[in-house]
Amino acid sequence: MASKIYTKTGDRGTTSLIGGTKVSKAHLRIEAYGTVDELNSYIGLCKDLLAGITDTILLQEVQDRLFTVGSSLACDPEKEPKMKIPDLKEEDISLLEKEIDRMTEALPVMKFFILPGGHPVISHLHIARCVCRRAERACVRLDAEGEEVETIVIKYINRLSDYLFMLARFAGHQLQVPEIAWRPRV
Repeated sequence: MASKIYTKTGDRGTTSLIGGTKVSKAHLRIEAYGTVDELNSYIGLCKDLLAGITDTILLQEVQDRLFTVGSSLACDPEKEPKMKIPDLKEEDISLLEKEIDRMTEALPVMKFFILPGGHPVISHLHIARCVCRRAERACVRLDAEGEEVETIVIKYINRLSDYLFMLARFAGHQLQVPEIAWRPRV
């Protein structure tokens, strides 16, 4: 018999971090890793939408790294040294930077701010970028409140939002969709 998905332990608004520490579901740590989980799900959608347009192997790796980030954020920092939690590496950030550079070389120089849109794939990638920025803000806020967040986590999420911006531009280029220039009203 399969185990049940519901435990009823969170019915009173609390949950447990990895390590067993009980916290409110409104805790900043829960907000941070919940936003990372939302981002991971959105990247899954983007990966599905990009199939046949561009290579999506890196997005699969990004999803794996976001599980690593989520594990790090879901762990009680005081108990984490005693546990085996996967780690991010500088190479993970370098991989994003190399891919950003590769796409930049294939694209025309950006001469104006770009409005999200023009094609559903582009729009979804921009939404993923915005969720990524929200995850970054949640991690920075958590760290600012004295709750430990590994520096590399914030760095990775920051670079990931840059990657998603460039991927939106690159997908538009692959789809031959013109970028929508923001023309401020004066």
